[in-house]
Amino acid sequence: MKLSFCTDSLGQLPFEAMLDRLGELGVFGVEMTTGGWSSAPHLDTVALLQDAGKRRRLLAALESRGMKIAALNVSGNPLDPGVLGEKHRHDTDNTLALAASLGVKKIVMMSGLPPASPGDSIPNWITYTVSWPPTLKNCLDYQWNEVAIPYWQRLVDKAQAFGIEKFALENFSSMLVWNPDTLFRLRDAVGPMVGLNLDPSHLIWMGADPIAVARRLGDAIHHVHGKDVRLESGMVAVNGLLETRPVEQVADRAWNYVAVGCGQDLQWWKAFFSVVRMMGYNDWVSLEMEDLTMSVDAGITTSVDALKHCISQ
Repeated sequence: MKLSFCTDSLGQLPFEAMLDRLGELGVFGVEMTTGGWSSAPHLDTVALLQDAGKRRRLLAALESRGMKIAALNVSGNPLDPGVLGEKHRHDTDNTLALAASLGVKKIVMMSGLPPASPGDSIPNWITYTVSWPPTLKNCLDYQWNEVAIPYWQRLVDKAQAFGIEKFALENFSSMLVWNPDTLFRLRDAVGPMVGLNLDPSHLIWMGADPIAVARRLGDAIHHVHGKDVRLESGMVAVNGLLETRPVEQVADRAWNYVAVGCGQDLQWWKAFFSVVRMMGYNDWVSLEMEDLTMSVDAGITTSVDALKHCISQ
């Protein structure tokens, strides 16, 4: 496996300055955002699609530094029924076209989350039961069978026409795909192009064991994020794992995203990557640094150092 970097974490730097900083850290893969939730600070997707010269200069800047694009990332909610969903679907379509023109074969996304019925305007994450009220079962069936599966069937067909090989869906909360069972429900319906972007941080705060998850996924692991989380001592015991406080309120939350090694120790990370490699994955591991308990630079350097010690070659 090789270390790459989700470039939004250095979004304050211009493109080539960002590449130079990664080179200083010994990181030679980039996972670059093209839209969705992200402002895409380093890629103007529309401009790149319109100008072959800009695409050549982008690739030359990477090649001159010995770097490669690990994936394009267009994480968002393409199943939102409003203006947001329309934008994210448009961004996704543009990302497929850009990937084809750059020779990128892997797209990192989120599955999306629809509302619970055709008349609703707000996406609804149904997680606690479908037994009461019993209408929730119908709502979940609507989300999957009438919205998500038809959209993803169309998107897979479109991606194949562009030569895309893999979608890697992040197991993020408030998405229809957030664990192995939900991933396989979609994968069984639309085919093996869809797999998981295995992000252990989300699984841990939701109470799952990422090592067991890796074993369950097998060849459905399409990408991996190196991202840690810490369950805050005392806070979880009082309030549980469900958390609605803003991520900036780090001192008051039950859990926080932290630099790699500041949640799980390095022995845990070594075991995690060992099992991921054992399951057949031997591709990029992208650092996604969202630790708000320290400076961005400290979080990045801490995480890069930890991942270099733990990733299985």
